Amino acid sequence: MGVCNGFQILTEAHLVPGALLHNTERRFICKNVFIKPENNNTLITSGLDTKKAYQIPIAHGEGNYFCDEKTLKEITDNGQILFRYCDANGNVTPESNPNGSLQNIAGVCNARKNVFGMMPHPERAADPNLSNTDGRAIFESILSLVLK
Repeated sequence: MGVCNGFQILTEAHLVPGALLHNTERRFICKNVFIKPENNNTLITSGLDTKKAYQIPIAHGEGNYFCDEKTLKEITDNGQILFRYCDANGNVTPESNPNGSLQNIAGVCNARKNVFGMMPHPERAADPNLSNTDGRAIFESILSLVLK
């Protein structure tokens, strides 16, 4: 699992498809955003509600996910899109896309669904002292299947 710069490394090493480009506004963004699981057919999303918007912080200058049309069709057809940026109600809209990511994509996995990359930081939203525990659900999703 690669988060933020880890996601960049995974894309550059071709362990997950796509690339991360500069944010469309060409500025570093550090704020809370909402993401919605695209499906619950992967280890990282298996315990998540696909109708819920999870508030997760971002902090990046190069979080704009991009891939070519062929790759987009492949990752869509194979269920490799993990998360999309959305609004607080779970609506995926252009306005809820903080960095210009293709189709609001915030995270993807490889074809075998055993390598995961995402730009938002769930580890920064996993403790009550941080006033946000939405990220904890992502880690609990992983643990629930691994510890079975």
